[in-house]
Amino acid sequence: MSHFAFPGVNLAITTPFDAQGHIDYARFEQLIEGYIAAGVHGFVLSSGTGMHVYLSKDESKELVAFGAKVIAGRATVIAQTSALLVEEVVERTVHAKHCGADGVMVLPPFFEGPTDDQGIIDFYSSVSEAGLPIIGYNVPQAVGIEVTPALLQELSKIPNFVSVKDSSGDLAAQASLARTGVPTMNGADPLVPYALFAGAAGLIWGGANMAPKTCVALANAAQAQRWDEVREIWKALAPVMSLIWQGDYVQSVYAGADMMGYGAGNPRRPLARLAADKHQALRDALAPLLEREVATV
Repeated sequence: MSHFAFPGVNLAITTPFDAQGHIDYARFEQLIEGYIAAGVHGFVLSSGTGMHVYLSKDESKELVAFGAKVIAGRATVIAQTSALLVEEVVERTVHAKHCGADGVMVLPPFFEGPTDDQGIIDFYSSVSEAGLPIIGYNVPQAVGIEVTPALLQELSKIPNFVSVKDSSGDLAAQASLARTGVPTMNGADPLVPYALFAGAAGLIWGGANMAPKTCVALANAAQAQRWDEVREIWKALAPVMSLIWQGDYVQSVYAGADMMGYGAGNPRRPLARLAADKHQALRDALAPLLEREVATV
């Protein structure tokens, strides 16, 4: 992972909201400082876990500008710049570059966009003109487009296209992407140690909002190829990472982070807070992590 620009834990950080549903920038700064202190290697701003789809364009751009300024080079910065219009993706990407972001994460065209390989290649070629490293996004269950190994090899020929985040949840499919030699990042929380063993170049990890120190310890152990240590750490993480992947992912991350002292308020509407009957199961799954995770934010 040492030759890749985004190794380790790239935290898909939650976006904190106040009681009125507005972005709470004071709290956002506190969270960033807490996660930096916990050792996270990078941040994904305006991530899916950070409710990108429920932020306006201006809110997302302001969030990226603010976050990058607070981080100030102490960790890498990836900004999600996904949008329906390619012109808007380029606009957001140019803005991220001006803010000092190290790269951008971009969904392929979605909601009745092109599904043929050439259409996907043309889309990312347009985004590449903004001049920032691009991380593509493979989440076929959500957008209806699969980044296959053959497509990934073609995308890697585009200037600035450096990686793909795989959130398919299919380890065999992700391993196939990694075998192309193009850096592949894992985005499926229950697969973390297996993906790292299979050659994932880095992690984009929403569940790490709840247990950043433990997640960083696992990534560092994997980078040093201390697989026995990885296995022991994963025993504590596996129950919660499997639980949140079963449904209500964003709501679960917000609730779990709050339980662990990294509260970001409630998710923004139309998402509701996690149902009360699911809280105890989440709390039980997090219990083995409490001793290691002592939030200071």
